[in-house]
Amino acid sequence: MTTPVDVAIVGAGPAGLTAAAALSRDGLNVVVLERESAAGGIPRHSDHLGYGIRDMKTFISGPTYAQRLTRQAIDAGATIRTNTMVTGWADTTTLEVTSPHGRDQLQARAIILATGARERPRPARMIPGDRAAGVYTTGHLQNIVHLKHGKVGRRAVVVGAELVSYSAVLTLKHAGCQTVLMTSKYPSPESYGVFNLAGRSPLMDAHVATRTRLVRIIGKPQVEAVEIENLDTAERRIIDCDTVILTGDWIPDHELARTAGLDIDPGTLGPATDTALRTSRPGVFAIGNLLHPVDTADIAALDGRHVAGTVRAFLDGRQPAGQSVPVQAQAPLRWVAPNRVRVGDAAPARHRLLLWTDTLVRIPKVVATQNGKVIGRRTLPWAASPGRVFRVPSSILDRIDYEAGPVTLALVND
Repeated sequence: MTTPVDVAIVGAGPAGLTAAAALSRDGLNVVVLERESAAGGIPRHSDHLGYGIRDMKTFISGPTYAQRLTRQAIDAGATIRTNTMVTGWADTTTLEVTSPHGRDQLQARAIILATGARERPRPARMIPGDRAAGVYTTGHLQNIVHLKHGKVGRRAVVVGAELVSYSAVLTLKHAGCQTVLMTSKYPSPESYGVFNLAGRSPLMDAHVATRTRLVRIIGKPQVEAVEIENLDTAERRIIDCDTVILTGDWIPDHELARTAGLDIDPGTLGPATDTALRTSRPGVFAIGNLLHPVDTADIAALDGRHVAGTVRAFLDGRQPAGQSVPVQAQAPLRWVAPNRVRVGDAAPARHRLLLWTDTLVRIPKVVATQNGKVIGRRTLPWAASPGRVFRVPSSILDRIDYEAGPVTLALVND
């Protein structure tokens, strides 16, 4: 059976739910497809404060934030189908879906991919050692503790020291598990200074070993210890623990985008999009942490708000003007999102380009070049730091020549 709808949204996280609410208020028939048993995305099992700051102008817990987003989408008229997996494409704008009710096809006038991102598990990180129980990603940990009300161990090592790493520490504390050590391969923890201070406080009591990597997991059938190595001295030591949490190292959930044949950005590994969040296939849009793995939930939600106008324009028959110009990042910058600009399009959400850096630069100087010519330059008062998104005003591209080829963003020392 094929069901026609105006807009199909894949993913009921903050980005997808915000887009659903905005589009449903216009009277469009919007269906959100979610493979989990409940809508809300990662925030629904991230039971601590800090959500809703930029999009809702509030400060609430993850579960409360997820519930509000879900309620707003439903109240606006959106249909949310949970326990529903999108398994493929029947044609360019028809999705194949499977649910407890059987197989179906959803034929949409427009499709929004909001599938988010995930942390790489142990096999993808190629961590040597014993195949022991007690190794989790942050998402797995929080699902067990906050949704399943299950137990973990008593002593944990957290690999990573970025925002999500501290979220894992709070979850471990909630579960009665002490964080005996956090590790970071960088000279300083990747998170904001306020989180690093909080991490050393009695609230978390988590010490960070910088310039350190995990080289071996020890224990059968349960984790008993880990071996870590100092990257500068090569000194190794054994840390007793029964739990290991692998945080960060994000990859977008891009399988659906790849099977559609969408252009994939080599930096983000998500779909290439312009500032209006169009992909390379007309009628298919992409938003949230599928594009910038990984930013905060409220920034992902603002993508959902931003894309609504583009989708409305497409449904009204308005076409984008001209070809898009690629925007690329130069090392130590790893990626930039959005990574296309097009004449006549509005600026990206919050007038910000989102970038990722592999090197800490406390006072970053960013230069945009095109065909060997500098077209924009900004010195920013906030650091470019590994482990968190680095934001650059999109006005750095105001002097772009839409006929002169790709633009490169780089950090410079002069």
